[in-house]
Amino acid sequence: MKRAAVALVLAIAAAHSAAAQAQPFPSRPITLIVPFPAGGPTDTLARILGERMRASLGQPILIENVTGAGASIGVSRAAQAAPDGYTVHLGNWTSHVGGGAMYPAVHEAALELAPISLISATPLMIIGKNALPPNNARELIDWLKANPGKASAATVGAGSAAHVCELYFQQKTGTSFAFVPYRGGAPVLQDLVAGQIDFFCAEASQTLSFLRAGNIKAFAVMARERWPGAPDVPTFDEIGVPGMYISFWNGMWAPKGTPPEPIARLNGALVETLADPAVRQRLTELGHVIFPREEQTPAGLAAFYRAEIEKWWPIMQAANIKPE
Repeated sequence: MKRAAVALVLAIAAAHSAAAQAQPFPSRPITLIVPFPAGGPTDTLARILGERMRASLGQPILIENVTGAGASIGVSRAAQAAPDGYTVHLGNWTSHVGGGAMYPAVHEAALELAPISLISATPLMIIGKNALPPNNARELIDWLKANPGKASAATVGAGSAAHVCELYFQQKTGTSFAFVPYRGGAPVLQDLVAGQIDFFCAEASQTLSFLRAGNIKAFAVMARERWPGAPDVPTFDEIGVPGMYISFWNGMWAPKGTPPEPIARLNGALVETLADPAVRQRLTELGHVIFPREEQTPAGLAAFYRAEIEKWWPIMQAANIKPE
């Protein structure tokens, strides 16, 4: 009798275990780690995506802002999470390229992440104060060459996209100017409007309200095509400096070892989200350019990320950029 009771208990336990394993993914909320503060552009993107992905997945997406140390804390938290699909990570140029070049822990953690999909990008744009003598990008380059070391360019931290963009600009145009560090893009734009700094390589989406108000000049966008948010601003290709492309891109990852099924489910939900007309309109209003459907794959993100490291790390290493 006792043996029969034990057998029954074991059978019930096995049935419960099998039922639990058979539950379709996802069966509970998913945490999306954002390695930047709440209220910033990456956090805003995460909340837009999370709200729509909930409809596709049938589970809420809980945003967790894990900040500090050049995004290394958030990237590491994501890499160390259980590889079950219930923790995902929203990363970008700063967290995965700039941060990875300066903080070995970031790069090591990034290698422990499995790609889900590319999402969107906003190109960087050279903007300047209204009092700056040049009125277009060709004039800006000529003026900088005629006045070496006299102009001031804002950065928002060593190894930031703005800093690397300006180093790249120097390298491609043979110009020189002084770098002035700031704590963030908002104070830079305030000083540009006030005429306290000469120019800045800004994430294009930051510039819209200032451009529309006529408070700053826009010289050129660093992309293959003109940016829809400011279609009158030429590319560097158009002014005779080809190949000057840098964008503030975003991608989604999961911990390495996450099974193919959750990766595929998450990718499908993200692809569906990026195809939603309301989401596309909202992201366009914020200045995002959504990657083509064929690039919204784990392989697409992996290849893109690898190419970005190969392009930007040598420039950062040559400039001997170190954490501040």
